[in-house]
Amino acid sequence: MRLLTLLLTMTAGQVLWAATDSNVQPDPARFRNEIKAFEQWDSKNSFPADAVLFVGSSSIRMWQTCKSFPGLAVINRGFGGSHISDVIFYFDRVVLPYKPQLIVFYAGDNDIASDISPQQVLEDFKKFTALVKDKLPQTKIIVISIKPSESRWSFWPATQQANGAIRQFCENGNKLSFIDLGSILLNEQGKPDNSLYLGDKLHLNEKGYQKWTQALRPVIEREFTRKGD
Repeated sequence: MRLLTLLLTMTAGQVLWAATDSNVQPDPARFRNEIKAFEQWDSKNSFPADAVLFVGSSSIRMWQTCKSFPGLAVINRGFGGSHISDVIFYFDRVVLPYKPQLIVFYAGDNDIASDISPQQVLEDFKKFTALVKDKLPQTKIIVISIKPSESRWSFWPATQQANGAIRQFCENGNKLSFIDLGSILLNEQGKPDNSLYLGDKLHLNEKGYQKWTQALRPVIEREFTRKGD
């Protein structure tokens, strides 16, 4: 009986460990309504060919990309709270239909805040780029570094690890560019400059997005002029 009790206890502990594994991803079905809304919009409207597709989490969703990048064919498919795994899950519905010439990708912020390890963030990013390479072989990717924020400052060391790993992967890859848009959000003390954030001290305000746009636009324009690479 004591042996049976011990075995049951061990089994319960193993199940608990599996359920709380830091690399377990959330259910992508929580975004079913957001994805359907994109598809409903597309069914009633046309979208530009060979566009710049912005995709990822709320930092993309809240960015007024069409207004910020006049003269560029821009599509925004950000859905707030998403992980990289969610973008992968919905790839055929939020990326593939547009056949973009260039993808601007921002995700990983929510992953790190959910205790997804930096290594898993890198692995998930690799999966995303593999999908692009397989299904959209001519499409380039610009990945934006995961940003710092006061509300998630305790995660900054892990965020830096993930950024460093993704940067290195991009440097060794093809049609991949990494842009650091995090350091421009820090003040002289190396902490997030809250004048660039909303009151939640997590999401950027208009001033913060202006800094991002100013830094990103020349990178986008450079990649557009290198279509044959």
